[in-house]
Amino acid sequence: MDIVSSYKVLLAHVANLIEVSGYRQDYLSRKMGLKTATFSAKKQKGNWTPDEVEQLLSIINNEDVEDYMLLRLMENMESEETISYEDFKSQLAI
Repeated sequence: MDIVSSYKVLLAHVANLIEVSGYRQDYLSRKMGLKTATFSAKKQKGNWTPDEVEQLLSIINNEDVEDYMLLRLMENMESEETISYEDFKSQLAI
């Protein structure tokens, strides 16, 4: 379930990742083999295929994008339930 949750966070932030990357849409659309209008519509609607997301991330991968995504994943994890170290140790003893 963690993988699915992480992928959902990624999809929700693709448009923001594009902005953070600093690349222009016309450059990205050319690199992906898409018309600029198609790229723009996908960015606005968020209807990327998994292969398109993978291709896009391989193009825009830089430190700013990684930092942004890590922050979003950490924010998503804040709402997850945690247990104390003592509880964890007691569960291991069972």
